[in-house]
Amino acid sequence: MVDLAEKEMDNPTFRSDTVLSDVHLLCPSKRHLMVRLNAVGQPVFLSYFKLLWSTEDLASGKHVREITTGREHQCTSGDELCDKDRSNLKEEGELNSEGVEALLDDDGDLEVVRKPRSASDLQAEDLLRDIVCPVILMKGKEDAFEDEEHECTRSDVVKIEHTMATPLEDVGKQVWRAAFLLADYILFKRDTFRGCSVLELGGGTGITSIIMGTVAKRVYCTDVGEDLLTMCEQNVALNKHLMEAGGGEIKVKELDWLKDEFCTDPEASYSWSEEEIADLLDHCSVIMAADVFYDDDLTDALFRTLYRITHNLRNSCTVYLALEKRLNFTLRHMDITCEAYSHFRNTINDLENLQDGKMKYTVEPIKLDFCQFLVYERIEQL
Repeated sequence: MVDLAEKEMDNPTFRSDTVLSDVHLLCPSKRHLMVRLNAVGQPVFLSYFKLLWSTEDLASGKHVREITTGREHQCTSGDELCDKDRSNLKEEGELNSEGVEALLDDDGDLEVVRKPRSASDLQAEDLLRDIVCPVILMKGKEDAFEDEEHECTRSDVVKIEHTMATPLEDVGKQVWRAAFLLADYILFKRDTFRGCSVLELGGGTGITSIIMGTVAKRVYCTDVGEDLLTMCEQNVALNKHLMEAGGGEIKVKELDWLKDEFCTDPEASYSWSEEEIADLLDHCSVIMAADVFYDDDLTDALFRTLYRITHNLRNSCTVYLALEKRLNFTLRHMDITCEAYSHFRNTINDLENLQDGKMKYTVEPIKLDFCQFLVYERIEQL
């Protein structure tokens, strides 16, 4: 699916039948180590996604303001010089009325005295969308992991195996922004989810379930496809230390939206036991899904699955849906549209207006002004 230069991945090119998420190509993931080929021959990369503070801070109940206020004394705003910086300028020369000394070089051209870089400037630079080129581990280069070994048990890093470009049917193997957005909300409202039993639909690489597993009692992370579920299970194992403090548990299971029943075949990988189904239906109070609304047929199938499961739950349930609106120019409309999102909105409106005498659904939008705990680009289309 990916045409590569002979031995370089600095400039990968993708054929038209591939789908690419840019999350893992941008900061702050440092580097991306190709660790293996999956069962269908796709290269699998290992990336590090940094939390803005550690899970120990989360467990202790520290709020984001308690952690960031330490920087406030360094600079009053991005447009003002710190007092220390101003004093440094004065030592170098007297300032003119605009606060900058006017100097000329030997040719008479104006030399611009640039504002010293403050802590806020350096912090903003960390969030720049710098391209991070992948690194391929060649035979005999296993020591490339040595620099990463100390990361294995860090409590402020999430390790995720993923692919970088796939056909549409395998997009769950990539990492998408809406998963980070939902993870942010979980961390922001962690007291709401503490001790809950949770079901994720379309869990993909498992990153949102892993974050949920740091606060929830039990998370059923579901998707379809043995290769994808194997990758998801590997990611859960890589981040097991993040969940140990809170005693959370993640179970990776198959859940096909195109089928009406749970897979209970004991010979099938990632099937459900009767006890697990009973536990889900008896205790589940939260269902979540991130970036799964890109195909109208799958959207319809997801809402049918959602209705079937919530209809059988013993208790009321809250469903959290996160997505990115993707704009496309279509010849049919001769305009820029977002058809997948429009279909999602129509379907969720139908669900809210459903009257079957047993179930009632209410829909509420969530403002995106909550704190950001993972470093990614929170674009307005989220």
